[in-house]
Amino acid sequence: MTDTAQLAANWTAVRQRVDEACRVAGRDPAEVTILPVSKTFGAESVRAAMALGLHRFGENKVQEIRDKAAALAGEAIEWVVIGHLQTNKAKDVARLASEVQSLDRLELAEALHHRLQLEDRRLDVLVQVKTAREETKSGLPAEDLAAFLAQLRAYPSLRVRGLMTLATLSEDAGEVRACFRLLRELRDRCVAQGHELPRLSMGMSGDFPLAIAEGATEIRIGTAIFGSRAQA
Repeated sequence: MTDTAQLAANWTAVRQRVDEACRVAGRDPAEVTILPVSKTFGAESVRAAMALGLHRFGENKVQEIRDKAAALAGEAIEWVVIGHLQTNKAKDVARLASEVQSLDRLELAEALHHRLQLEDRRLDVLVQVKTAREETKSGLPAEDLAAFLAQLRAYPSLRVRGLMTLATLSEDAGEVRACFRLLRELRDRCVAQGHELPRLSMGMSGDFPLAIAEGATEIRIGTAIFGSRAQA
């Protein structure tokens, strides 16, 4: 069962830590949105979080969105896809998701655009850029970003709102922060070329103060809000 009191305490603590990170970085806390990541937690956890006033939730797997959307039918929830997305999931994403933060290849853009046209919908997307060296990390190569953004203009059902990245998994804060800095610098260069990219989704429970220091506008927080991960 979901411990609602603990969830509320966790949310308050995260909000306080974000406010403090913003203060240290000389930023307004209102500039940073927290995306609660409910992956592997059930519908009752999402419902408890909704009682705290939350309505956007990040999920890695489309199957989880499908299951939770069915269990919470009628609730005003915005599902955000943050995990690697296969093209064969485009149908469900076009029907259920409010946003995709892991767009990283043209094949996926084409699949989403096709399904969105059938649904008569548009979808906010962030382009996921690979800034870490690990082979396991997904994302568009940084050097391909400008050309990819230009190609996305051919898909009007996709509203490109910004960039997302996963930092390297390292105890070296400088190495982690460099990933976030690279994303910000890439965004600034593309904006100078005429692209509108107001959002930077970067930083998670273990590294979000570094992301905020480098200009994150949204951080994706799971464990610090919901607790240790349930078994997938």
